[in-house]
Amino acid sequence: MAKITKENGKLIVPDELTLPYIEGDGVGVEITNVCKKIVDHTVNTAYNGKRKIDWLEVLGGEKAYNKTNEWLPAKTMDTFKEYLIGIKGPLTTPVGGGIRSLNVALRQELDLFVCLRPVEWFKGVSSPVKEPNKVNMVVFRENTEDIYAGIEWEAGTEEAKKFYKFLHDEMNVKKVRFPETSSFGVKPVSKEGSSRLVRAAIQYAVDNKKPSVTIVHKGNIMKFTEGGFKKWGYEVAEKEFADVTFTMNQYNNIKKEKGAEEADAAYKKAIDSGKIIIKDNIADAFLQNTLLKPEDYSVIATLNLNGDYISDQLAAMVGGIGIAPGANINYNTGHAIFEATHGTAPDIAGKNIVNPCSMLLSFAMLFEYIGWIEVSQKIKNALVESFGKGYATHDLARFMENGTSLSTTDFAENIIKLIK
Repeated sequence: MAKITKENGKLIVPDELTLPYIEGDGVGVEITNVCKKIVDHTVNTAYNGKRKIDWLEVLGGEKAYNKTNEWLPAKTMDTFKEYLIGIKGPLTTPVGGGIRSLNVALRQELDLFVCLRPVEWFKGVSSPVKEPNKVNMVVFRENTEDIYAGIEWEAGTEEAKKFYKFLHDEMNVKKVRFPETSSFGVKPVSKEGSSRLVRAAIQYAVDNKKPSVTIVHKGNIMKFTEGGFKKWGYEVAEKEFADVTFTMNQYNNIKKEKGAEEADAAYKKAIDSGKIIIKDNIADAFLQNTLLKPEDYSVIATLNLNGDYISDQLAAMVGGIGIAPGANINYNTGHAIFEATHGTAPDIAGKNIVNPCSMLLSFAMLFEYIGWIEVSQKIKNALVESFGKGYATHDLARFMENGTSLSTTDFAENIIKLIK
Protein backbone atom coordinates (compact mmCIF):
# COMPACT_ATOMS: atom_id res chain seq x y z
CA MET A 1 0.00 0.00 0.00
CA ALA A 2 1.40 3.37 -1.07
CA LYS A 3 1.68 5.95 1.68
CA ILE A 4 2.25 9.67 1.73
CA THR A 5 5.49 10.63 3.44
CA LYS A 6 7.00 13.96 4.39
CA GLU A 7 10.59 14.82 3.52
CA ASN A 8 12.34 18.15 3.95
CA GLY A 9 9.05 19.79 4.82
CA LYS A 10 7.24 18.56 1.69
CA LEU A 11 4.66 15.84 1.18
CA ILE A 12 5.75 13.03 -1.12
CA VAL A 13 2.60 11.66 -2.75
CA PRO A 14 2.60 8.39 -4.74
CA ASP A 15 0.52 8.11 -7.92
CA GLU A 16 -1.35 5.14 -6.47
CA LEU A 17 -2.39 6.56 -3.14
CA THR A 18 -3.80 4.49 -0.29
CA LEU A 19 -6.34 6.66 1.50
CA PRO A 20 -7.72 5.64 4.92
CA TYR A 21 -11.32 6.64 5.55
CA ILE A 22 -14.01 6.29 8.19
CA GLU A 23 -17.39 5.75 6.58
CA GLY A 24 -19.26 7.55 9.36
CA ASP A 25 -22.57 7.02 11.12
CA GLY A 26 -26.10 7.93 10.06
CA VAL A 27 -25.92 9.71 6.72
CA GLY A 28 -22.18 9.08 6.67
CA VAL A 29 -22.71 5.78 4.85
CA GLU A 30 -24.53 7.49 1.97
CA ILE A 31 -22.30 10.51 1.52
CA THR A 32 -19.08 8.51 1.78
CA ASN A 33 -20.13 5.99 -0.85
CA VAL A 34 -21.26 8.55 -3.43
CA CYS A 35 -18.22 10.76 -2.82
CA LYS A 36 -15.88 7.81 -3.37
CA LYS A 37 -17.51 7.22 -6.77
CA ILE A 38 -17.15 10.87 -7.73
CA VAL A 39 -13.52 10.94 -6.58
CA ASP A 40 -12.58 7.77 -8.46
CA HIS A 41 -14.09 9.14 -11.67
CA THR A 42 -12.49 12.57 -11.23
CA VAL A 43 -9.00 11.23 -10.50
CA ASN A 44 -9.19 8.96 -13.52
CA THR A 45 -10.43 11.80 -15.73
CA ALA A 46 -7.83 14.29 -14.48
CA TYR A 47 -4.85 11.98 -14.96
CA ASN A 48 -5.98 9.57 -17.68
CA GLY A 49 -5.63 6.59 -15.37
CA LYS A 50 -2.06 7.43 -14.33
CA ARG A 51 -3.15 8.13 -10.76
CA LYS A 52 -5.65 6.32 -8.56
CA ILE A 53 -6.98 5.98 -5.02
CA ASP A 54 -6.80 2.69 -3.13
CA TRP A 55 -9.44 2.93 -0.41
CA LEU A 56 -8.60 1.66 3.07
CA GLU A 57 -11.55 1.60 5.46
CA VAL A 58 -10.84 2.04 9.17
CA LEU A 59 -13.43 1.90 11.91
CA GLY A 60 -14.84 4.67 14.07
CA GLY A 61 -18.14 5.53 15.73
CA GLU A 62 -21.13 3.19 15.98
CA LYS A 63 -19.83 0.85 13.30
CA ALA A 64 -16.60 0.43 15.26
CA TYR A 65 -18.46 -0.08 18.52
CA ASN A 66 -20.74 -2.72 17.04
CA LYS A 67 -17.78 -4.65 15.62
CA THR A 68 -15.08 -4.15 18.25
CA ASN A 69 -16.85 -2.79 21.35
CA GLU A 70 -14.67 0.32 20.99
CA TRP A 71 -15.77 3.69 19.66
CA LEU A 72 -12.33 4.54 18.31
CA PRO A 73 -10.08 1.46 18.03
CA ALA A 74 -6.33 1.91 18.50
CA LYS A 75 -5.82 0.38 15.04
CA THR A 76 -7.73 3.27 13.48
CA MET A 77 -5.57 5.85 15.23
CA ASP A 78 -2.40 3.95 14.30
CA THR A 79 -3.47 3.86 10.64
CA PHE A 80 -4.05 7.61 10.49
CA LYS A 81 -0.65 8.15 12.13
CA GLU A 82 1.04 5.89 9.60
CA TYR A 83 -0.64 7.14 6.43
CA LEU A 84 -0.63 10.86 7.38
CA ILE A 85 -3.80 11.71 5.43
CA GLY A 86 -7.37 10.50 5.91
CA ILE A 87 -11.00 11.49 5.60
CA LYS A 88 -14.09 10.70 7.62
CA GLY A 89 -17.83 10.98 7.59
CA PRO A 90 -19.80 12.32 10.58
CA LEU A 91 -19.48 10.29 13.78
CA THR A 92 -21.86 9.68 16.65
CA THR A 93 -20.56 10.97 19.98
CA PRO A 94 -21.08 8.36 22.73
CA VAL A 95 -23.74 9.25 25.30
CA GLY A 96 -22.70 8.89 28.93
CA GLY A 97 -19.24 7.54 29.70
CA GLY A 98 -16.28 6.92 27.44
CA ILE A 99 -14.83 9.35 24.92
CA ARG A 100 -16.15 12.90 25.28
CA SER A 101 -16.08 13.38 21.50
CA LEU A 102 -14.60 11.17 18.80
CA ASN A 103 -13.72 14.20 16.72
CA VAL A 104 -11.94 15.90 19.63
CA ALA A 105 -10.14 12.63 20.45
CA LEU A 106 -8.74 12.42 16.91
CA ARG A 107 -7.62 16.04 17.00
CA GLN A 108 -5.97 15.71 20.38
CA GLU A 109 -4.23 12.38 19.73
CA LEU A 110 -2.81 13.42 16.36
CA ASP A 111 -2.18 16.99 17.55
CA LEU A 112 -4.15 18.38 14.61
CA PHE A 113 -3.81 21.93 15.83
CA VAL A 114 -5.53 23.67 12.90
CA CYS A 115 -9.20 23.27 12.14
CA LEU A 116 -9.28 24.68 8.61
CA ARG A 117 -12.65 25.92 7.34
CA PRO A 118 -12.69 27.68 3.95
CA VAL A 119 -15.88 29.61 3.22
CA GLU A 120 -16.88 30.56 -0.32
CA TRP A 121 -20.16 31.06 -2.13
CA PHE A 122 -21.23 29.04 -5.17
CA LYS A 123 -23.33 30.96 -7.65
CA GLY A 124 -26.88 29.66 -7.66
CA VAL A 125 -26.95 28.67 -3.99
CA SER A 126 -29.48 30.67 -1.98
CA SER A 127 -28.09 32.80 0.83
CA PRO A 128 -29.67 34.88 3.64
CA VAL A 129 -27.32 37.79 2.84
CA LYS A 130 -27.61 40.19 -0.08
CA GLU A 131 -24.08 39.80 -1.46
CA PRO A 132 -22.74 36.35 -0.59
CA ASN A 133 -20.21 36.75 -3.40
CA LYS A 134 -18.27 39.02 -1.04
CA VAL A 135 -17.79 36.19 1.45
CA ASN A 136 -14.45 34.53 0.74
CA MET A 137 -12.62 33.63 3.93
CA VAL A 138 -10.50 30.85 5.36
CA VAL A 139 -10.82 30.20 9.09
CA PHE A 140 -7.83 28.88 11.04
CA ARG A 141 -9.38 27.68 14.30
CA GLU A 142 -7.04 26.51 17.07
CA ASN A 143 -7.96 22.90 17.61
CA THR A 144 -6.31 21.52 20.76
CA GLU A 145 -6.62 24.11 23.56
CA ASP A 146 -9.25 26.50 24.96
CA ILE A 147 -12.39 24.99 26.49
CA TYR A 148 -12.24 22.05 24.08
CA ALA A 149 -9.43 20.69 26.21
CA GLY A 150 -12.35 19.36 28.28
CA ILE A 151 -11.11 20.42 31.71
CA GLU A 152 -14.23 20.92 33.83
CA TRP A 153 -15.94 19.78 37.01
CA GLU A 154 -19.67 19.42 37.63
CA ALA A 155 -21.45 21.43 40.31
CA GLY A 156 -21.85 19.59 43.58
CA THR A 157 -19.03 17.10 43.04
CA GLU A 158 -16.09 16.74 45.37
CA GLU A 159 -13.81 17.83 42.51
CA ALA A 160 -15.75 21.07 42.04
CA LYS A 161 -15.65 21.76 45.79
CA LYS A 162 -11.93 21.07 45.89
CA PHE A 163 -11.28 23.31 42.90
CA TYR A 164 -13.30 26.17 44.41
CA LYS A 165 -11.51 25.78 47.73
CA PHE A 166 -8.20 26.13 45.89
CA LEU A 167 -9.44 29.23 44.07
CA HIS A 168 -10.77 30.80 47.24
CA ASP A 169 -8.09 29.86 49.73
CA GLU A 170 -4.94 29.75 47.62
CA MET A 171 -5.66 32.15 44.75
CA ASN A 172 -7.79 34.63 46.71
CA VAL A 173 -10.63 34.48 44.17
CA LYS A 174 -13.73 36.15 45.63
CA LYS A 175 -15.87 36.61 42.53
CA VAL A 176 -17.66 33.26 42.32
CA ARG A 177 -21.18 34.39 43.13
CA PHE A 178 -22.79 31.01 43.85
CA PRO A 179 -19.92 28.65 44.71
CA GLU A 180 -22.07 25.82 46.08
CA THR A 181 -23.95 25.39 42.77
CA SER A 182 -21.22 26.38 40.32
CA SER A 183 -19.58 24.11 37.78
CA PHE A 184 -16.04 25.05 36.80
CA GLY A 185 -14.05 24.88 33.60
CA VAL A 186 -10.45 25.71 32.79
CA LYS A 187 -9.43 27.45 29.56
CA PRO A 188 -5.76 26.75 28.74
CA VAL A 189 -4.24 29.02 26.08
CA SER A 190 -0.50 28.70 25.54
CA LYS A 191 2.06 30.80 23.73
CA GLU A 192 3.20 27.72 21.78
CA GLY A 193 -0.32 26.73 20.75
CA SER A 194 -1.28 30.27 19.80
CA SER A 195 1.95 30.94 17.90
CA ARG A 196 1.82 27.82 15.75
CA LEU A 197 -1.82 28.52 14.81
CA VAL A 198 -1.14 32.10 13.77
CA ARG A 199 2.09 31.04 12.05
CA ALA A 200 0.13 28.55 9.92
CA ALA A 201 -2.47 31.19 9.06
CA ILE A 202 0.13 33.73 7.96
CA GLN A 203 2.04 31.14 5.95
CA TYR A 204 -1.22 30.20 4.20
CA ALA A 205 -1.79 33.88 3.37
CA VAL A 206 1.74 34.12 1.97
CA ASP A 207 1.42 30.94 -0.11
CA ASN A 208 -2.00 31.86 -1.47
CA LYS A 209 -1.40 35.60 -1.92
CA LYS A 210 -4.11 36.66 0.51
CA PRO A 211 -4.32 40.35 1.51
CA SER A 212 -4.82 40.06 5.26
CA VAL A 213 -4.89 37.92 8.39
CA THR A 214 -7.30 38.91 11.15
CA ILE A 215 -6.65 37.71 14.71
CA VAL A 216 -10.10 37.32 16.31
CA HIS A 217 -10.26 37.25 20.12
CA LYS A 218 -12.03 38.40 23.31
CA GLY A 219 -8.92 39.91 24.84
CA ASN A 220 -10.90 42.86 26.15
CA ILE A 221 -12.42 40.52 28.76
CA MET A 222 -10.08 37.49 28.97
CA LYS A 223 -6.89 39.51 29.02
CA PHE A 224 -4.35 36.74 29.63
CA THR A 225 -5.85 33.92 27.54
CA GLU A 226 -7.53 35.56 24.55
CA GLY A 227 -5.41 38.66 25.10
CA GLY A 228 -2.34 36.46 25.09
CA PHE A 229 -3.48 34.90 21.80
CA LYS A 230 -3.59 38.36 20.23
CA LYS A 231 -0.24 39.40 21.70
CA TRP A 232 1.56 36.22 20.67
CA GLY A 233 -0.01 36.35 17.22
CA TYR A 234 1.38 39.81 16.58
CA GLU A 235 4.77 38.68 17.86
CA VAL A 236 4.86 35.85 15.31
CA ALA A 237 4.03 38.26 12.49
CA GLU A 238 6.60 40.85 13.50
CA LYS A 239 9.45 38.45 14.32
CA GLU A 240 9.01 35.70 11.73
CA PHE A 241 7.24 37.42 8.82
CA ALA A 242 8.58 40.97 9.07
CA ASP A 243 9.53 41.11 5.38
CA VAL A 244 6.04 40.25 4.10
CA THR A 245 3.66 41.68 6.71
CA PHE A 246 2.61 44.97 8.24
CA THR A 247 0.73 44.78 11.54
CA MET A 248 -1.83 47.13 13.03
CA ASN A 249 0.29 46.88 16.15
CA GLN A 250 3.10 48.55 14.18
CA TYR A 251 0.61 51.09 12.82
CA ASN A 252 -0.50 52.06 16.32
CA ASN A 253 3.10 52.38 17.53
CA ILE A 254 3.97 54.69 14.61
CA LYS A 255 0.82 56.72 15.26
CA LYS A 256 1.74 57.09 18.93
CA GLU A 257 5.34 58.09 18.22
CA LYS A 258 5.06 60.08 14.96
CA GLY A 259 1.38 60.88 14.47
CA ALA A 260 -1.53 59.67 12.35
CA GLU A 261 -0.14 61.02 9.07
CA GLU A 262 3.06 58.98 9.36
CA ALA A 263 1.10 55.89 10.38
CA ASP A 264 -1.27 56.24 7.43
CA ALA A 265 1.66 56.66 5.07
CA ALA A 266 3.33 53.50 6.41
CA TYR A 267 0.06 51.59 6.04
CA LYS A 268 -0.40 52.75 2.45
CA LYS A 269 3.20 51.91 1.61
CA ALA A 270 2.73 48.40 3.01
CA ILE A 271 -0.38 47.81 0.89
CA ASP A 272 1.24 49.24 -2.25
CA SER A 273 4.23 46.93 -1.78
CA GLY A 274 1.97 43.88 -1.47
CA LYS A 275 2.51 43.21 2.22
CA ILE A 276 -0.05 41.19 4.13
CA ILE A 277 -1.91 43.28 6.70
CA ILE A 278 -2.10 41.63 10.13
CA LYS A 279 -4.97 43.04 12.18
CA ASP A 280 -7.15 42.01 15.08
CA ASN A 281 -10.83 42.21 15.94
CA ILE A 282 -12.91 41.57 19.06
CA ALA A 283 -15.01 38.44 18.39
CA ASP A 284 -18.45 40.02 18.80
CA ALA A 285 -17.54 42.98 16.59
CA PHE A 286 -16.07 40.59 14.05
CA LEU A 287 -19.31 38.60 13.81
CA GLN A 288 -21.18 41.84 13.13
CA ASN A 289 -18.60 43.03 10.61
CA THR A 290 -18.74 39.80 8.62
CA LEU A 291 -22.37 40.62 7.88
CA LEU A 292 -21.82 44.31 7.17
CA LYS A 293 -18.49 44.25 5.30
CA PRO A 294 -17.32 40.67 4.64
CA GLU A 295 -15.00 41.84 1.87
CA ASP A 296 -12.70 43.29 4.56
CA TYR A 297 -11.70 39.81 5.76
CA SER A 298 -9.66 37.07 4.17
CA VAL A 299 -7.74 34.72 6.49
CA ILE A 300 -9.02 34.41 10.06
CA ALA A 301 -6.93 33.16 13.00
CA THR A 302 -8.87 32.46 16.17
CA LEU A 303 -9.18 30.26 19.23
CA ASN A 304 -11.23 27.09 19.51
CA LEU A 305 -14.58 28.31 20.86
CA ASN A 306 -14.64 31.52 18.82
CA GLY A 307 -13.79 29.47 15.74
CA ASP A 308 -16.75 27.18 16.37
CA TYR A 309 -19.18 30.09 16.28
CA ILE A 310 -17.45 31.92 13.45
CA SER A 311 -17.14 29.00 11.04
CA ASP A 312 -20.82 28.08 11.34
CA GLN A 313 -22.03 31.65 10.94
CA LEU A 314 -19.90 32.13 7.83
CA ALA A 315 -21.16 28.81 6.46
CA ALA A 316 -24.75 30.02 6.91
CA MET A 317 -23.93 33.16 4.94
CA VAL A 318 -23.02 31.10 1.86
CA GLY A 319 -25.84 28.57 2.03
CA GLY A 320 -25.41 26.47 5.15
CA ILE A 321 -23.25 23.82 6.76
CA GLY A 322 -24.32 21.32 4.08
CA ILE A 323 -21.77 22.86 1.72
CA ALA A 324 -19.14 23.68 4.36
CA PRO A 325 -15.95 21.58 4.13
CA GLY A 326 -13.40 21.14 6.87
CA ALA A 327 -10.00 19.72 7.74
CA ASN A 328 -7.93 19.12 10.85
CA ILE A 329 -4.24 19.59 10.11
CA ASN A 330 -0.82 19.51 11.73
CA TYR A 331 1.32 21.48 9.28
CA ASN A 332 4.49 20.41 11.08
CA THR A 333 4.05 16.63 10.85
CA GLY A 334 1.85 16.64 7.75
CA HIS A 335 -0.97 14.73 9.43
CA ALA A 336 -4.42 15.77 8.26
CA ILE A 337 -7.96 14.40 8.55
CA PHE A 338 -10.60 15.90 6.30
CA GLU A 339 -14.25 15.66 7.28
CA ALA A 340 -17.87 16.43 6.63
CA THR A 341 -18.61 19.26 9.05
CA HIS A 342 -22.24 18.37 9.74
CA GLY A 343 -23.67 15.72 12.04
CA THR A 344 -24.98 12.21 11.48
CA ALA A 345 -28.60 13.39 10.85
CA PRO A 346 -30.23 10.09 11.85
CA ASP A 347 -33.69 11.45 10.98
CA ILE A 348 -32.87 11.41 7.26
CA ALA A 349 -30.35 8.55 7.17
CA GLY A 350 -31.15 5.91 4.56
CA LYS A 351 -33.67 8.09 2.73
CA ASN A 352 -31.35 9.00 -0.17
CA ILE A 353 -31.91 12.73 0.33
CA VAL A 354 -28.78 13.88 2.20
CA ASN A 355 -26.55 16.54 0.67
CA PRO A 356 -23.02 15.10 0.10
CA CYS A 357 -21.39 18.46 -0.69
CA SER A 358 -19.71 19.04 2.67
CA MET A 359 -17.79 15.81 2.33
CA LEU A 360 -17.23 16.26 -1.40
CA LEU A 361 -15.73 19.71 -0.86
CA SER A 362 -13.63 18.26 1.96
CA PHE A 363 -12.27 15.81 -0.60
CA ALA A 364 -11.49 18.83 -2.80
CA MET A 365 -9.55 20.32 0.14
CA LEU A 366 -7.70 17.03 0.57
CA PHE A 367 -6.56 17.03 -3.04
CA GLU A 368 -5.45 20.65 -2.78
CA TYR A 369 -3.44 19.73 0.32
CA ILE A 370 -1.60 16.87 -1.40
CA GLY A 371 -1.05 18.83 -4.62
CA TRP A 372 -3.56 17.10 -6.91
CA ILE A 373 -5.01 20.48 -7.81
CA GLU A 374 -6.65 19.28 -11.02
CA VAL A 375 -8.97 16.96 -9.09
CA SER A 376 -10.03 19.68 -6.68
CA GLN A 377 -10.71 22.13 -9.48
CA LYS A 378 -12.78 19.67 -11.52
CA ILE A 379 -14.96 18.88 -8.50
CA LYS A 380 -15.57 22.56 -7.81
CA ASN A 381 -16.25 23.34 -11.48
CA ALA A 382 -18.85 20.56 -11.62
CA LEU A 383 -20.57 21.92 -8.51
CA VAL A 384 -20.60 25.44 -9.96
CA GLU A 385 -22.22 24.14 -13.15
CA SER A 386 -24.76 22.02 -11.29
CA PHE A 387 -25.81 24.78 -8.90
CA GLY A 388 -25.88 27.29 -11.74
CA LYS A 389 -28.48 25.14 -13.50
CA GLY A 390 -30.47 24.68 -10.30
CA TYR A 391 -29.62 21.02 -9.76
CA ALA A 392 -29.02 20.15 -6.11
CA THR A 393 -30.27 17.99 -3.29
CA HIS A 394 -33.54 19.15 -1.76
CA ASP A 395 -32.04 21.14 1.12
CA LEU A 396 -30.48 23.54 -1.41
CA ALA A 397 -32.79 23.18 -4.42
CA ARG A 398 -35.92 24.25 -2.51
CA PHE A 399 -34.46 27.74 -2.07
CA MET A 400 -33.07 28.09 -5.60
CA GLU A 401 -34.83 29.95 -8.34
CA ASN A 402 -36.07 27.17 -10.67
CA GLY A 403 -34.33 24.65 -8.43
CA THR A 404 -34.62 20.93 -9.21
CA SER A 405 -34.39 18.55 -6.25
CA LEU A 406 -32.26 15.47 -6.80
CA SER A 407 -31.73 12.44 -4.60
CA THR A 408 -28.28 11.88 -3.15
CA THR A 409 -27.40 9.26 -5.76
CA ASP A 410 -28.90 11.25 -8.67
CA PHE A 411 -26.98 14.35 -7.59
CA ALA A 412 -23.77 12.31 -7.51
CA GLU A 413 -24.45 10.92 -10.99
CA ASN A 414 -25.09 14.45 -12.23
CA ILE A 415 -21.76 15.65 -10.84
CA ILE A 416 -19.97 12.69 -12.47
CA LYS A 417 -21.52 13.65 -15.85
CA LEU A 418 -20.28 17.22 -15.39
CA ILE A 419 -16.68 16.22 -14.64
CA LYS A 420 -14.76 17.16 -17.77
